[in-house]
Amino acid sequence: MPNLLFISDNASFAEDLCGQIKYHAPEFNILPEDDGGVLDIIILDDKASLLKEIRAKHPKTPVFILQSEADTTLESSNLNIVVSKPLQLDSFLNQLCAGNNLLDKSADGYLHFNNYELRPIAKEILNQRNNEVIKLTEKEVSIIKYLYRAKDKIVGKNELLQEVWGYSPDVSTHTIETHIYRLRQKVEHDNPEAQLIMTEDGGYKLKM
Repeated sequence: MPNLLFISDNASFAEDLCGQIKYHAPEFNILPEDDGGVLDIIILDDKASLLKEIRAKHPKTPVFILQSEADTTLESSNLNIVVSKPLQLDSFLNQLCAGNNLLDKSADGYLHFNNYELRPIAKEILNQRNNEVIKLTEKEVSIIKYLYRAKDKIVGKNELLQEVWGYSPDVSTHTIETHIYRLRQKVEHDNPEAQLIMTEDGGYKLKM
């Protein structure tokens, strides 16, 4: 479930728009504040002044900048989407859902860490130590992406169960352990320098 952060000083507008998002796009989990966790979409409502600060903390997160008055200094890009108010709700919701896939559908979608390059659309990971390209399953890509976005946070098995598998009744923490083990074997080849995922305090995090 993608996490969405809405930042606004207009409480009534924020409540109304968040209500519309929850109704029409229930796949989004709307957060009341930035708690340091994973953010998939950020909406700044007449708060363009915060963009530099937001970008420093979340360099690869799509940011929607809602504007009551046009600001000619701001232009839309791959990850900064400028939207004029008043909103056309249907169009905005479509943009929002598309924005959730921006990270995967642009050059910025390549994730780099510990001499690896994850290519989500191609479902493959490049080991830059030896230029080996390893094909991945969709679930393996989802696991790596989620751990990447969690940064240094240790992600528990139940959290992965919810966010990657959606609490499917036929999935258990044993299934997660098996997926992690197979992913490690496929990518690391028992090479300590090529460690991909670390186990800490009963959870997992990506070696960055």
